[in-house]
Amino acid sequence: MAQEFRKRQEEEELIRRYEENLKHNRSEFFDIDSYETIIGYYLEKSKFKRALAAVERASEQYPYSTELFTVKAQILTNLERYDEALELLEHSRNLHPFDLEIHLSIGSILSLQGKYDAAISLYEETLAFAEEEKDEIYYNIGLAYQSMEKYEQAIEVYKKSIEINLSHEGSLYELAFCLDVVGQLEGSLSYYKKFIDEDPYSAAAWYNLGIVCNKLERFEEAVEAYEFALAIDENFASAHFNMGNSFMNLELYEKALEEFKKTIEIEGPSPEVYCCIGAAYENLQQYDLGLKYFQKACKLDPLYDEAWFGAGSCLEKQEKWYQALHFFNKAIKVNSHNPEYWKAAAHAEFKIGNTISSISAYEEASLLGPDDKEIWLNWSFIYYEQGEHQKAIEILLQGMDELPDEGEFFYRMTIYLIEAGQFKEAMNYLENALILDFKGHEVLFDFFPKLETQKALQKIIDQFRKENP
Repeated sequence: MAQEFRKRQEEEELIRRYEENLKHNRSEFFDIDSYETIIGYYLEKSKFKRALAAVERASEQYPYSTELFTVKAQILTNLERYDEALELLEHSRNLHPFDLEIHLSIGSILSLQGKYDAAISLYEETLAFAEEEKDEIYYNIGLAYQSMEKYEQAIEVYKKSIEINLSHEGSLYELAFCLDVVGQLEGSLSYYKKFIDEDPYSAAAWYNLGIVCNKLERFEEAVEAYEFALAIDENFASAHFNMGNSFMNLELYEKALEEFKKTIEIEGPSPEVYCCIGAAYENLQQYDLGLKYFQKACKLDPLYDEAWFGAGSCLEKQEKWYQALHFFNKAIKVNSHNPEYWKAAAHAEFKIGNTISSISAYEEASLLGPDDKEIWLNWSFIYYEQGEHQKAIEILLQGMDELPDEGEFFYRMTIYLIEAGQFKEAMNYLENALILDFKGHEVLFDFFPKLETQKALQKIIDQFRKENP
């Protein structure tokens, strides 16, 4: 721990010195390792322009460093300056025609540009001379095929990657995804069990079986497979982590916590594991502890949007609406394309009394997640509560265009139409609602507490039951 603290202090001092030099336009000499630390620091903080400036200064002092060429190309790629990155890498490839890292970087950029055939051709050329990392090359070929929706070809190359390296987590995960897409995941169990038959003491083989069982929602079998993996290698961090996820799916949250905490003991903290711990505490209704771990994740990685959202969710469950909204807005700032974040923010705004902001957030949520019925129900309810029944009807009709067979929409439309005095239309919707989901009619009584209204509705429902036994 002390060593890690000292290392962090040294890094902070190096960054301070480097930035002082920039500020005063000095040309202090830094060795190549120092430049790599500086560039890495900016990359970790997603300060790509600063990283680019640092790599350019480093290149002036070390013009023949292949590593700097590759890092600069990576930074240009992050800035979406793909053509410049490719030009740089092609120049590097001419100087170092058998440098594996350069070939992988070029292939990655070609894939990002949607030039998948060109990327595959390059990777296949690379296989001819590569002595190491063939598993990684096959993995990249698989990703290219997968992006083209050529799942069968992707499956074949992922299998080649796994046959070279049974522990290649990327290939294992994507293989399971592709098998699932083509409906072959169930039938592939024998493929995974083959590795166990060949070596029953392979922790990786049992771990792989666990991944597939988890994907098939056979959570008890997944736990059993992970337990075998851990009996062979008790420090197998990924097995602890994935077993924790299986326990979460089994709603065994205390056991999940144990596994997530063991993961941290073995490989140190990460925002993902802290989020999982936070989610386990949230499900145990220990919201303060959940909030604590989500905040730990935010501190480790301020760009981890799930952590901000999780923190907001814990506060929402405690009805701390102002604080919850703060965290939901942070999640939106990092990732503005998630409808769940907008929906949560809209609900918090509504609870605070910010009606206009709530409506605006629901509108954004509806554009991103039009198949989420809660968005339409909650959004339309705001207008209903304000007595703007016609506006509530309009919003709900938009939702019905997206989800035409959602019984709850028909019941809610019945309610809005009754309140708007459009009784004939209301009865048409009620009849359709009863056909789609008869049991759902109880929601009507929540909106109409008056006994005489309830009796009138019950009479219609009883009549429908007689006519449709």
